[in-house]
Amino acid sequence: MKQILALCTLAVAAAAAGTASARHTRARDATGTPRMPPASTFTARVDNPWFPLKPGTLYRYTGVKDGKPSRDVVTVTHRTKAIEGVPCVAVHDRLYLRGQLEERTTDWYSQDSKGNVWYFGENTAELDKHGHVTNTSGTWRAGVHGAKPGIYMPAHPHVGQSNLQEYYKGQAEDHFKVVGLFGTVAGPKTRNTLLTQEWTPLEPSVLDHKMYVRGIGTVLEQTEKGGNERNELVSVTRGA
Repeated sequence: MKQILALCTLAVAAAAAGTASARHTRARDATGTPRMPPASTFTARVDNPWFPLKPGTLYRYTGVKDGKPSRDVVTVTHRTKAIEGVPCVAVHDRLYLRGQLEERTTDWYSQDSKGNVWYFGENTAELDKHGHVTNTSGTWRAGVHGAKPGIYMPAHPHVGQSNLQEYYKGQAEDHFKVVGLFGTVAGPKTRNTLLTQEWTPLEPSVLDHKMYVRGIGTVLEQTEKGGNERNELVSVTRGA
């Protein structure tokens, strides 16, 4: 894992020096979101190798957020829910700052018949030191108040590809662009490491990078502009 993260850090630094031009590969509506296939073509079984979500899998991350040591625990649950008629799997995300639970989120994902992973919404809550909810900004669900799903991870990502990951006007408008595909020391020709940029027009001064490893998922998140946040994978416990 340390070897992979060392490569990720170098790749992020290289990507910060320049990026590829964006290429859009799907039809889009007036909001810029990709057109969703029929609900019947989706499954809650997400096995895209760049973002696999096997129920029971537990990801643990450590890093820094708002200048504080952070710990992030992500759990792929066995729970599913129909959103816009589409079966989605629930993923729980718990963020701890200095050992205290600061934020809890449930994200909803589904996969179309071509292998693209779609993002259908999230329930998020910030908590005070007593565990009381203080803010739910960023919560959205496809089909409610004009919110629409986006593509979170393409089936076959390629450099320059970009998409809107989510759309709830004024609340959730994240975009991504693929800026690199790399090999690792263990397999330099397999291109098993993927680097993306993420941004939102709601925070135009902020730019993030994410790194994914094929067969694992997200291994590194890092703010490149407009902040000092970092989150890196330290362990994975596979679901049965």
